[in-house]
Amino acid sequence: MTTASPTSVDSAPIPPAEHPADGDPGGGVLSGGYRALTLGIVSVVLLLAFEATAVNTAMPVAARQLNGLELYAFAFSGYFTTTLFALVVSGQWCDKRGPLQPLFTGIAVFGAGLVVAGAAPGMWIFVSGRAIQGLGGGLVIVALYVVVGRAYPERLRPAVFAAFSSAWVLPSIVGPVVSGAVTQHLGWRWVFLAVPALILLPLAVMGPALRRSEREQPVLKGADFDRRRTRLAAMAALGAGLLQYAGQRLDLIGLVPAVAGAALLLPAVLGLLPTGTLRAGRGLPTVILLRGVAAGAFFAAEAFIPLMMVTQRGLSPTLAGLTLTSGGLSWALGSWLQGRPGAERYRETMIRAGFLLTAVAIAGAALVLVPAVPVWVAAAAWGVGGIGMGLTVASVSVLMMRLSTPEDAGANSASLQMSDALGNVLLVGLAGVLFSALGGGSVAAAHEGAEGTGSAGAFAVIFLTMTGVALLGALVSGRVRRAADA
Repeated sequence: MTTASPTSVDSAPIPPAEHPADGDPGGGVLSGGYRALTLGIVSVVLLLAFEATAVNTAMPVAARQLNGLELYAFAFSGYFTTTLFALVVSGQWCDKRGPLQPLFTGIAVFGAGLVVAGAAPGMWIFVSGRAIQGLGGGLVIVALYVVVGRAYPERLRPAVFAAFSSAWVLPSIVGPVVSGAVTQHLGWRWVFLAVPALILLPLAVMGPALRRSEREQPVLKGADFDRRRTRLAAMAALGAGLLQYAGQRLDLIGLVPAVAGAALLLPAVLGLLPTGTLRAGRGLPTVILLRGVAAGAFFAAEAFIPLMMVTQRGLSPTLAGLTLTSGGLSWALGSWLQGRPGAERYRETMIRAGFLLTAVAIAGAALVLVPAVPVWVAAAAWGVGGIGMGLTVASVSVLMMRLSTPEDAGANSASLQMSDALGNVLLVGLAGVLFSALGGGSVAAAHEGAEGTGSAGAFAVIFLTMTGVALLGALVSGRVRRAADA
């Protein structure tokens, strides 16, 4: 779930309600007036979700066959690096021209990235393909939410958002099985090359209904792009990329891109996120910060679980990918639990509990590095982590909306999503640096298809680090209350 995860669904900006669909025909999201549009946009989310789960399964084989295990984490964080820029561009593009152009452009760019990754002759080209996917994915996810805001009346939007979240359940179950079977029998490249063809069907279903809906909307005023925010987003993406590149070099020359990356990233983050976010200021700043901490810790660990299961315990790609299935299912359970009647009074407690469960899950998954521990322990642990993330992510989103004025809700939602992407970029990138620095890539590659213990230390350090990050999130969670409420 590292490409376009449930975190993206929960934190995408909810468009303002000043442009409701004209002439609401009544009925539900699958009634005649909305059926084609609903099926189309949910199908797009379904494909994004399937691709995300499929990548986790295919990545260990792809990285080894391309002789690029040292860049393993870069293939994940590279996606989120370009997403940082695309999120800002898509929001402004939608405001200026409507969601059609960024949506269809994003789908096309995402498909092009899949083709580049699937046809890559080497690991750097593969990483470039993943970065192209990130551009497309960032354009698509924001545009989809603007579509919901413009095409559906307010009474139907919760049902559409629920359908988006539910679209992750099926891929979590079948994604690893299908991807693993394709990887083993046809090759990992087809996991990437087959998805672009599957996108054509939802486009054909959704396209006419979406164009018809847009024709019924008020003409947008065509506000100018916020050049400052776009520039800051570009600085953040470039700075994050330079830092990741420096981390892969691990030599004196790497200090140059490291310094340049930090000089670009820090002021960009300060400009894009609410004041006080990096120092965990009480209230909204801490809420925004915790979103990035939760996403980064969980997905940094998740990215390395399939590789650990393949190289350390000798599992097939299918079984290694299935280890993560429990997390996708239990995430939905955690989200459901936090929304039960009476849960609102325990919002802060649920966030802290979610972080603690995530820490337990990451540490529990690391136990599989001990040969005597059954491999199913990792799946059980990840089920616990999914509940924790469901509690944390949904509760953070609820608190963000509660602490936002109506005028600031859109901007704060965008900041929440930006924090999510930054957390993934920085912590997955850090995991990659640790893996490379501790020799995990070269040692794991030497065990082509065989069990080995040589790189166990690299995996252990990654999981220990991310456990610590999750515990830090639990410690900081008490600051979600504003000073006036504390």
